[in-house]
Amino acid sequence: MWSFSIPKKDGYYYLLTAEGGTGYGHAVTMARAESIKGPYILDPGNPMLTSRNDRSLPIQKAGHADIVEMQNGEWYLVHLCGRPLPGSDHCILGRETCLQKVYWNEDGWLRIQPDGNKPKEIVADSGLMECKWPVPEHMDHFDSNELRIEYQSLRIPLTKSVASLTERPGYLRLKGKESLSSPYQQSLIARRQQAFCYTADTCVEFNPESHKHLAGLVCYYSTRNYHYLYISRNKIGKCLGIITCNNGKSSFSPKEEISIDGIDRVYLRVEVDFSSLKFYYSTDGDTWKHVGDELDASILSDENCKSSYGFTGAFVGLCCQDMLYGEKYADFDYFMYLER
Repeated sequence: MWSFSIPKKDGYYYLLTAEGGTGYGHAVTMARAESIKGPYILDPGNPMLTSRNDRSLPIQKAGHADIVEMQNGEWYLVHLCGRPLPGSDHCILGRETCLQKVYWNEDGWLRIQPDGNKPKEIVADSGLMECKWPVPEHMDHFDSNELRIEYQSLRIPLTKSVASLTERPGYLRLKGKESLSSPYQQSLIARRQQAFCYTADTCVEFNPESHKHLAGLVCYYSTRNYHYLYISRNKIGKCLGIITCNNGKSSFSPKEEISIDGIDRVYLRVEVDFSSLKFYYSTDGDTWKHVGDELDASILSDENCKSSYGFTGAFVGLCCQDMLYGEKYADFDYFMYLER
């Protein structure tokens, strides 16, 4: 049992607690006491919020809540949740945050409006003035000297030994580090997948000299779970292929890597539609060709990952590897992320 805070209202101290684990058994329960030291009396309607007995709900794993009173006296509850893919228990968007409108009943216990204890997908607003936040542009041309706030790196800070926006203005230069399966130094920037359906693409200039030089577009959950559309070099020259890692087991598609020898600029794209993930490439940015097989996006989730439980959900981004440790770099002209 765990609680964010102990608010006081109408002479009672309230414990708003999380229980049942952080997965599909998650729930919010309440107890109250006239003294902060107790004894605390349990809410007879516990759990006051849960999804655990109804897998048909679009909002699952509801729990870990806190409350806020609005300026007009109305109350809202904020809580964590997960939204599984339709027909699945895999939550590729990771842990998300929801709001529920609540009220205090005649006995002084908190209840979900209008009734019941299940999370609602649509909630009445408070009637207060909306606070509008700027919507980030879906296209990033890397024209600034700083990365935008939505990007994240993996474990290590993005120093000049890893990434640069100034060595070639208008490009993001990533300097190759260890493999995507390495738990140590990686050259990777990515942003969270925030919708079930999206398209992301980039254009990269990369001149690998070995099969141990790779760069490209990655859909990533962890060092053991990812789909990677990469550019590298094989015996016949510069090439393109896909590595899928599913709980540490790697597979490759297509069976033979695609030759892109002599092509300096290569465009890479991924289209994700729920559990379907498809990679594409282009040599001119207009005509796109499908690469490899249709892949399973649902492996990029807590439910599939057997070695850890990270709540992060899937990411999509850019990366570069130099497993000869010479910091072979790749220049990315832009990164585009567009939800559908």
